[in-house]
Amino acid sequence: SFTETNVNTSALREFDALLKKVFPKVFSSSLVQHEMVGNYSHLLTVPGSEADLEPYMLLAHIDVVPADEADGWDAPPFSAQELNGFIYGRGTIDNKQSVMGILQALEYLLERGYTPRRSFYIGLGHDEEVNGLHGAANIVKLLKSRGVKLQYVLDEGLAVLDGVISGLDGPAALIGISEKGQATVKLSVSSAPGHSSMPPRESSIGILASAVKRQAETPNIFFGLPLRFIMSNLWLFSPLLSRVLERKPDTNAFVRTTTAVTMFNSGVKINIIPSNAEAFVNFRIHSAQTLQEVVELVELTVSDERVKVELVNGFDPLPISSYDEQAFGFQIIKKTVQGMFPQLTVAPGICVGNTDSRHYKDITQDIYRFAPFYLIKHSCSSFRFHGVNERISIQNYEEIVLFYFQLIQNNDIRKLPPPHSSQHEL
Repeated sequence: SFTETNVNTSALREFDALLKKVFPKVFSSSLVQHEMVGNYSHLLTVPGSEADLEPYMLLAHIDVVPADEADGWDAPPFSAQELNGFIYGRGTIDNKQSVMGILQALEYLLERGYTPRRSFYIGLGHDEEVNGLHGAANIVKLLKSRGVKLQYVLDEGLAVLDGVISGLDGPAALIGISEKGQATVKLSVSSAPGHSSMPPRESSIGILASAVKRQAETPNIFFGLPLRFIMSNLWLFSPLLSRVLERKPDTNAFVRTTTAVTMFNSGVKINIIPSNAEAFVNFRIHSAQTLQEVVELVELTVSDERVKVELVNGFDPLPISSYDEQAFGFQIIKKTVQGMFPQLTVAPGICVGNTDSRHYKDITQDIYRFAPFYLIKHSCSSFRFHGVNERISIQNYEEIVLFYFQLIQNNDIRKLPPPHSSQHEL
């Protein structure tokens, strides 16, 4: 996907044909209902044997961001070439590993004659990278028209962090229980133009540069979460760990609203003092804050009536999904992870990017964002997202398939067992 109006439709059509070829059971089974939505997105419905159980939904997205081999890839970015135990290609970690993992798991289950007790849906969007307005948004519209309410939704988002959080003993699986909001704010200054030989005491560029400097120097914003939330997740949210997390860009984003000045425009000629200057600041808003609070804080920080502050666009953070011992979706995901990786710490986290799942908030109260993809400190994994040499290990891809294979079956219990009961009761 390049823009909201420019997606590679021929590649999407080719991919549709590929899916039908490599997952014949999924697309020929009388159990599975398959629909195309918004021309290129897929909605699969798998009815359960117990219709009174509330269904859940698994999400992933088909589209990827552009990639150019000339940027220095070790293998062509659309080749899926295997090198030294890794599959290279654009989308291997965002988000084809989940698209193929979910369908491969369902294929295996259907081969074994599996019928779920609990109904579930699979939604594969085709334009997540450009906001999902034609894919996910239309899938939700269709489900809404049918009166569908979901027990929970599971989408991409967070992963298994290994060595990324200093001081945490061993890898941790973070399940996203919310995702950050966004705001783009425009700062602009207008003043009389002039000649560079007779400069005024302050120019539009100087005034704006000072405002931008004040904004950039304001510590990235963090407001305390409810005490219950902090106390039950001290390892992630305590002031001590917050100080550890904020030392690195990768983990700083988990614990606060981040600020980035991304564009600065002014001037048309070297000897003319420009009349206008403008800058754009992008915020990723932590779940403890609102869009309105961020805009008010910008106005307070700039504190100069000569600088106009405008909200270009934005939205609030997503609601925080339940994650306690009674939270069905969270506990099923957690059980599946711990069943496969008993050594992992499992905890809630905040997804710093935005996903298709945000479109589903009207048909479910609980949205989770996780796949057991390993982000390893020394492998530069985070730089491979949307970057050069995006790759996934063959072993990790197999683990992702197994995760969805187990997760689908683990959803077939009617209700969670009482807290602290033995594992076999699940």
